[in-house]
Amino acid sequence: MNQEKAMGITIKIEEAAITAIAIYFLSKYNLGLPVWLWVLLFFSPDLSMLGYLVNTRIGAFTYNLFHHRGLAIFLIAAGFILQLNILFSVGLLLLAHSSFDRMLGYGLKFPDEFKHTSSGWMGKEKIN
Repeated sequence: MNQEKAMGITIKIEEAAITAIAIYFLSKYNLGLPVWLWVLLFFSPDLSMLGYLVNTRIGAFTYNLFHHRGLAIFLIAAGFILQLNILFSVGLLLLAHSSFDRMLGYGLKFPDEFKHTSSGWMGKEKIN
């Protein structure tokens, strides 16, 4: 196995662990919502792709905003410090979703094209 492939597997394992831990804590701080609703909410950050209906720059901005782990960690910390379970849970949800996406190979988006991500090009290699 080459080093690049090994690194890719290591990153996927790391992202899977972050996803699992965030989902575990979501199960503890579930705000009394049923599991089926959390499953729907889990995919709600992908609604940020609607920004691509405007253009790729706006689409990348909205997608990256709702898939940025810095925002997720900020919300988790703010929720914890302020003792606001809703902020804490939303932060956990964003963290779980972002890590899940990265585990699948989807990264933050560059403004030039949807398939150009921080994890590389989605699908086949881009040929110039």
